[in-house]
Amino acid sequence: MSETVIADFVARFSLDTRESLEPVRGRIVLSQKRLVLAESGSKTTIPLRSIFDISVGHVPSDLEGFFQDTVTVAYEADDGRHTAVIEAKNDNVGKFKVFLFKAILSGTPVTVKHPARVGGRVTDQGFETGKLRIQSGSVEFLGIPDPFAVDLSGVSYFQKQDRDVGGTTRTVVAIRHADNGQTVTSEFVVAADRKLNLLGRYLRLEYAEISQQAERIDVTEQEMEALVAIYSGANSGNFAGALGIDAGSASMVLTEIEKKGLVNPANDGLSLTPPAKMIVSDRIEKVNT
Repeated sequence: MSETVIADFVARFSLDTRESLEPVRGRIVLSQKRLVLAESGSKTTIPLRSIFDISVGHVPSDLEGFFQDTVTVAYEADDGRHTAVIEAKNDNVGKFKVFLFKAILSGTPVTVKHPARVGGRVTDQGFETGKLRIQSGSVEFLGIPDPFAVDLSGVSYFQKQDRDVGGTTRTVVAIRHADNGQTVTSEFVVAADRKLNLLGRYLRLEYAEISQQAERIDVTEQEMEALVAIYSGANSGNFAGALGIDAGSASMVLTEIEKKGLVNPANDGLSLTPPAKMIVSDRIEKVNT
């Protein structure tokens, strides 16, 4: 394989092209152009350009008894549509999912308007041509005069609608998200339907994962104030002052939100985890509406 290998690991998988659906153990290799599933004596090569859907967790009903954490890849072949179900444990599912979407979607041409709205105000920004780059928990828009990234933990909604773009009816994706303390809406168009559908799948999967994590966490009003302060730039040096409390009380609050997985302490300050960003974004959204 001449192209760069992105992921290479051993796992169980099942192919609907085999006589038996029972999983086999083999090697999974992902490169920039293909996904290879190899077992003893045989291998299946899936060109990335043939993949039209990727799902996480859900498997066909006749395979539910075999797998736990899975990534299911649906692809086109000469004899029709097929699926490959790959099992990965713990964090490997999330990592492999991102690697796969990144390999397929990064570099895709995109036409983007940012910001299309700031709050409820429509801007006069026009559409510009750039490229996508997929990262864990975010989508970056590059190759435009002002590159930007959409942090999916700060997304409050996204939807598709048919609109006129440059005199042609196109499917436009609108994403409302937090950007430097403001709520903005960005709009973009991806020409290829297959890649637009895959991008939509990535957005839904990542958003749902962060949302589920956030929903499981209860925060007190003081803890919420602490998260908003960190979101606004407070660090360990001015944390107590930002909350208007003494250093001992601030230390206790910080300990609690760290225990809940809401803060990443670092040598150069404090940063919020994706679920914490979503919790804060929801609060800001409610305040602004």
